[in-house]
Amino acid sequence: MPPDDNAVRNIPPDQHDQTLDVRALSCPLPLLRTKKALAAMAPASILKVTTPPATREDLVAFTRQTGHQLLCQQEETLPDGTVLLHNWIRRKPNP
Repeated sequence: MPPDDNAVRNIPPDQHDQTLDVRALSCPLPLLRTKKALAAMAPASILKVTTPPATREDLVAFTRQTGHQLLCQQEETLPDGTVLLHNWIRRKPNP
């Protein structure tokens, strides 16, 4: 069975064309800002977006519905105990 185009895959953490930090925003703003950033990017470029962990499933659903590709999701725990979710999303090839 071929892999799902939107499957979460491991990629090098430094592989991205643009970054977006929306960890301090409340729902639905992280997803809306991600959508806006992707719309402004070139086709097939990669956005690294840092979000609160609660957005994990929202981003999976968003990429599946819009045709973007979720490449990788990684959690990071900061020294103060804050947990972040780093997401690498490849913009769909065609606008």
